[in-house]
Amino acid sequence: MKDVFTENETFTGTDYRTEPLPKGEYEGCSFTDCQFSGTDLSGYLFRDCSFENCDLSNCKLVKTTLSNIQFNGCKLLGLQFSNCNDFLLSFRFTNCQLNFSSFYQLKIHGTHFINCNLEEVDFVSAELKDASFEGCNLNGAVFENTLLENADLRTAANYMIDPEINRIRHAKFSMYGLPGLLFKYHIEIEN
Repeated sequence: MKDVFTENETFTGTDYRTEPLPKGEYEGCSFTDCQFSGTDLSGYLFRDCSFENCDLSNCKLVKTTLSNIQFNGCKLLGLQFSNCNDFLLSFRFTNCQLNFSSFYQLKIHGTHFINCNLEEVDFVSAELKDASFEGCNLNGAVFENTLLENADLRTAANYMIDPEINRIRHAKFSMYGLPGLLFKYHIEIEN
């Protein structure tokens, strides 16, 4: 069966767990209130697409292309973004649940995470230069050998980032975030 090419289509309220999305390329498409949970999206290409209030939890993303993708209000639990095709990889997350997902070793400069839950997310060896974590919960997120230069974490909460094993030059933090940078010294900081 030949892969499909779909452009500028709108998909609403479809459950792709029972009727899989045809494999192929999707450009300029919009997916709203769709259920992808646990499906295999390996090898699919999504370019300039938006996903609104969709559940993509535990999807397989082996060699999946995600280029200029907007995720709004989506549930994206346990996704291995590190398995995606890294060529032109770019996305923006707003009001999303990304717990237990992995961005291991990805170069995703300038990525915006806005009001997202990023608990237990793997950012090990990721390049997040110029990234924004506006209003995000980073409880248990793992930062190790992570490039965070010029990243904005001023309104992020619950992070633990060791400045000795991460590159944080010119990153922005608030005074309230200091405990997350000094945690390993077991010191008490009071207002």
